[in-house]
Amino acid sequence: MNLMIREQETEQGAVILFLQGEVDAFTAPRVSERLTPIILSKRYASVTIDLAEVTYMDSTGIGVLIGALKASKQSGCSMLVRRIPSRIDRLFQITGLKDILTIVPSEGGEETK
Repeated sequence: MNLMIREQETEQGAVILFLQGEVDAFTAPRVSERLTPIILSKRYASVTIDLAEVTYMDSTGIGVLIGALKASKQSGCSMLVRRIPSRIDRLFQITGLKDILTIVPSEGGEETK
């Protein structure tokens, strides 16, 4: 039930949200409360969600990502996801989330769909 969220602005007018720990029914609302206002602010051209240190994600976490993706399409802010742990990647494949997210393989990598 532990989750840490860290935010880093980039020189390119973007922001990276680093998630560390578990994204579940207890912690997912915190992700949403932090992520959605950033997306809707129109302050950034893109928001990247770094999942490298996420140890667990359930359907509530997936719902938060889908909600954030919808908000990003409405606001014109690109939403990217990067450094997905294999356990979470498998969840994204099973749910089809991997097909609708823009996934960046690494910090300097190109976007993939």
